[in-house]
Amino acid sequence: MDKLYEGKSKICYATEKSNELKMYFKNDVTAFNSLKKASYDSKGILTAKISNIIFHYLEKNGIKTHLLRVLDEQNILVKKLKMFDIEIIIRNIASGSITKKIGIKEGTIFNKPIFEICYKNDDYGDPLINDDHCVTLGLTNSTQLAEIKKVALEINQLLCTLFKKVSITVVDFKIEMGIDDENNICLGDEISPDTCRFWDENKRKLDKDCFREDLDDITYIYKIILDKLESISI
Repeated sequence: MDKLYEGKSKICYATEKSNELKMYFKNDVTAFNSLKKASYDSKGILTAKISNIIFHYLEKNGIKTHLLRVLDEQNILVKKLKMFDIEIIIRNIASGSITKKIGIKEGTIFNKPIFEICYKNDDYGDPLINDDHCVTLGLTNSTQLAEIKKVALEINQLLCTLFKKVSITVVDFKIEMGIDDENNICLGDEISPDTCRFWDENKRKLDKDCFREDLDDITYIYKIILDKLESISI
């Protein structure tokens, strides 16, 4: 199959259908805009399995996603989306960049989730932008942006409900969305410990921060998340 796109953690391949892609989850992990890199055996399998469980759960609860079918442990078949050049971040608790850029103490619980938009562009470090930037620059229109925000907050509520069952707090997460052939806004990319921050009851980090901060082996940490999700009925 022809490779269409290779990102930091996934590769997309063409299929015999023009509106479908095969997505492969790589074993690579990066941080700090790829300044820190590594590769771990089975990492791609773990992120694929976790993301697939979450996407099936979201679909079951009314969220449209790109996922069509799981092909094997590390590959999925997805709808080809016209992706928005933005990343959406939902923050429930202060951690990561918001603590460094604004000075909010890590662990501060927000009264309501914070919705952030970042311009997806590595050359500029995926800068934070506002609604007016997004619409004026043509990244979305105002109707699309309102729907993106609505869906993102619904995803947050569903994720918090899901992970509460296994005593894990959803601190924040990053998602990407696009438009399918029927003009539906759909969740794309992945949702896994690569794109989320998860804390256990003791505020132990169970996500890519373990790699960023040299806290623990991420395959061990990701396996904890997978085992917990597989232990419950979704």
